[in-house]
Amino acid sequence: MLEPMRKLLLHPAAKPVVFAMCLLPLVWLVYAAFANQLGANPAEALIRSTGDWTLRALCLVLAVTPLRLLTSTPQLARFRRMLGLFVFFYAVLHLLSYAWFDMGFDVADIVRDIIKRPFILVGSLALLLLALLAATSFNRAIKAMGAKRWQALHRTVYAVAALAILHFFWMRAGKNDFGEVAVYAAILAALMGWRVWNGLRKRRAARAGASSAVVHRPATRTH
Repeated sequence: MLEPMRKLLLHPAAKPVVFAMCLLPLVWLVYAAFANQLGANPAEALIRSTGDWTLRALCLVLAVTPLRLLTSTPQLARFRRMLGLFVFFYAVLHLLSYAWFDMGFDVADIVRDIIKRPFILVGSLALLLLALLAATSFNRAIKAMGAKRWQALHRTVYAVAALAILHFFWMRAGKNDFGEVAVYAAILAALMGWRVWNGLRKRRAARAGASSAVVHRPATRTH
């Protein structure tokens, strides 16, 4: 059953299809805006929806590695960079929606708002980290930075996830509505928890292998 899926994931059309699917939320939002289907407060709906899709894309990115290993489908890795860039894309749309509809692109007001409201500050920090990850997501950046430094930088995606949840939590605190926050927090916690468990499992396996090698090492003769 998995073999046909692996072949499909390697098909030349697979990436364009995934790219088109990632654009569907934007297409829907544009259509809904022009068709007056965003409810009584279209501006708030656009800001909220772009933020929601940023979180969903982030969950998808963090799910790639667990799914790849648990299903023995290494072909999934070829979509991770694209999905990561879509996280940044929807985060930028979220920022632009806020800057346009809430602040009228008044830079001074935006800066004051960031300083005054903690949930906007942590959201801005998450976007800054995403910008660094997007700017260094290409092969040239990996060669220029070196694999170890590049990997260390891109592990800050976990900090992005934590900041995104904190941003969402503080934003919903004013309305005392934490249902969606809890769902996203649970998903991201599960994805992070799997990484911790997998890392500990690898360390135990490495220690067991080292101990076995020591036990079975042939004794040296003395003359």
